[in-house]
Amino acid sequence: MAEIVNLKHARKAKARAEAAAKAAENRATYGQTKAERARLALEKAKLRAITDGAKKPD
Repeated sequence: MAEIVNLKHARKAKARAEAAAKAAENRATYGQTKAERARLALEKAKLRAITDGAKKPD
């Protein structure tokens, strides 16, 4: 026989898992200091400049 599952508990567990995933994503995005954000922006700008310089002219 199959195990009886309370749907209310299953929905709440799913919601908790989704909230935890969103929280982890937000920690990665917003949990940085101003210096870290500035360093990442500088690295991104350097990489963009390098890749834009390597493009073939049309």
